[in-house]
Amino acid sequence: MDNLENTIQLIDGQDIEQSLVKLAEAYPGTVAFSTSLSLEDQVITHYILSNQIPIRIFTLDTGRLFKETYELIHRTNQKYNTHIQTFFPDYQKVETMVNTKGMYSFYDSVENRKECCFIRKVAPLNRALEGVKCWITGIRAEQSANRADLEILEWDAQRQLLKYQPLLHWSLKEVEDFIAQHNIPINSLHKKSFPSIGCEPCTRAVQEGEDIRAGRWWWENSKKECGLHTH
Repeated sequence: MDNLENTIQLIDGQDIEQSLVKLAEAYPGTVAFSTSLSLEDQVITHYILSNQIPIRIFTLDTGRLFKETYELIHRTNQKYNTHIQTFFPDYQKVETMVNTKGMYSFYDSVENRKECCFIRKVAPLNRALEGVKCWITGIRAEQSANRADLEILEWDAQRQLLKYQPLLHWSLKEVEDFIAQHNIPINSLHKKSFPSIGCEPCTRAVQEGEDIRAGRWWWENSKKECGLHTH
């Protein structure tokens, strides 16, 4: 926890670019950014790559993503002359789950859905974060009630690392304006009423007036998180 207080002081009063630089200097080789290619994550990717900040960027390929998401990974790699690192789930665990419960077991119960999320997302994330001291995410407070009480820099007790959320207090308009200003590539599904994009079977377009995450696991009434950012 001493690391948290020291790091808070380190980035206090700094803008996002300066904070990312200072984090990379303070924790060389052990700062990582996990991107889902969301609007927010594309903003952070731009900050890191356009300024050549030595922070590792990775994404999780669940095997059930939209083709538009794969296309965005390709376009992002091309624009920034980079290669976003990709982590996949353990194929044996996926095979066991599918062969035992079927291809769409996640529709049957919350427990099954969380099992699928754990195998396809949480376990690969844990592997990607091995040895990481500071994890950067694109979470925004207004995305859901579950995220309203988060801090820009906090201690993730579960994973025993620092967690930096530079866009936590940005509005959606600020994100969209930044993207337009810097001509940042985005997922084409955003223009088709998909504000939040996950796996293809678990994401639908939202209707006018619905919450921005209403299209994620829309058949559930429980707290809609996959486990990546559970507190």
